[in-house]
Amino acid sequence: MMRRKLSFFALAVLAACIVLIFLGLYKDSNETTGGPGGPQNADSQAPITATLAVCGDTMSHTPQTNDAYDSATDTYSYLHCFQFVRSWIEQADFAVANLETTLNGPPYSGYPQFCAPDALAHNLKEVGFDLVTTANNHSMDKGFSGLSRTLDVLDEAGLAHVGSFRSQEEFAANKGVVVADVGGISVAFLGYTYGTNGIPISGENDFCLNRFNSDYTTSCSTLDESKLFQEMSYAKSLNPDLIAVMVHWGVEYQTTQNAYQDKVADFLIENGADLVLGSHSHVPQPMMTRTVTLADGSTRSGFVCYSLGNFISNQSPETVNVNYSDTTAILNLELTKDFTTGKTTVSKVSYVPLLVLNRGTGADEQYYILDVHAGMEAHDSGDTSVVTDQVYQKLQYALTGCHNILGEAFDYVNATASQSQGGAGGQQSAA
Repeated sequence: MMRRKLSFFALAVLAACIVLIFLGLYKDSNETTGGPGGPQNADSQAPITATLAVCGDTMSHTPQTNDAYDSATDTYSYLHCFQFVRSWIEQADFAVANLETTLNGPPYSGYPQFCAPDALAHNLKEVGFDLVTTANNHSMDKGFSGLSRTLDVLDEAGLAHVGSFRSQEEFAANKGVVVADVGGISVAFLGYTYGTNGIPISGENDFCLNRFNSDYTTSCSTLDESKLFQEMSYAKSLNPDLIAVMVHWGVEYQTTQNAYQDKVADFLIENGADLVLGSHSHVPQPMMTRTVTLADGSTRSGFVCYSLGNFISNQSPETVNVNYSDTTAILNLELTKDFTTGKTTVSKVSYVPLLVLNRGTGADEQYYILDVHAGMEAHDSGDTSVVTDQVYQKLQYALTGCHNILGEAFDYVNATASQSQGGAGGQQSAA
């Protein structure tokens, strides 16, 4: 009887061991193959592809603010300005722009010290923007209080921001770095401006605005390498897939970058930047991949867009006598994360050519951002409700400007065709 009990116990132990071994093999199999209950092996996981949309200077000159006002409701709305390009923003996994105005409450003002209605922030969020840089030469137009209120409004709108700060603690919390989820790809954003139009920042508020020049109120020609190195090092320590630096720089109304912009771009790339996204010139400037040689002799590359011009403003050849001040683009960067190599790259670059159309003070809706190709197609099909013969000529001129400055091959119409034919992706130079 005792022997029979022992035999039964031995069989039970053996059965339990077999079950445990089977469960262990099942678990291992799931973890390797990505089956139910287990993570996928990196070697077998498909690459992630996401789109980052980049736009230029978002402004509100006094005529724009007036256009946004509805006297019947005593409210402001800029939504009509974005109606023809909204789909491009919404379809991106993440969209960014330069907010070149304060949001300091009424009374509102345009150049030279900007202050726009809060509706601008809420409307940008509504049409699909996710983050704006608030580091530019107009950040201090309404002083430290204006800078702080701008950030309060952006928070209320649910719009992330980078480049300016309300307190030392706010800056210190992440050293000015905002890490965003761009369609499953982590991108660390930083924002900097060359200066503040000569407006000094008091010592007690020195934290409030990221500047890449130490002489930001004078010649704006001395790169603050120590600050940039420290903050880029911190960004790298977070181990994001990519680092993007949004930088306000260059000379206004110049359609080519200068040597100092190249120097700043190379320093940023050398210290970890994968994307350098510029603004300030109010006209488009070239984009290209730049490669720098590091101290150990190896090389490192980064994609640089020097400027996309004015995403929305009152500027045009008629108002400021500068060609292409109403010409801009939405830059679409396709990002690909390869789990096999562990690398994330810019796998494709394309842009949507745009024209900022000022329809005149008599129009119910004075400002539209027009998709050049869509507008020309509408006109060609007989729809002249917006694109008249005169506007069509402006679209043609904007298209020529984009092709000459940004590169014809990267116009999304051509870039799509190139991709379908196995052409080169976005790592090529557009200059």
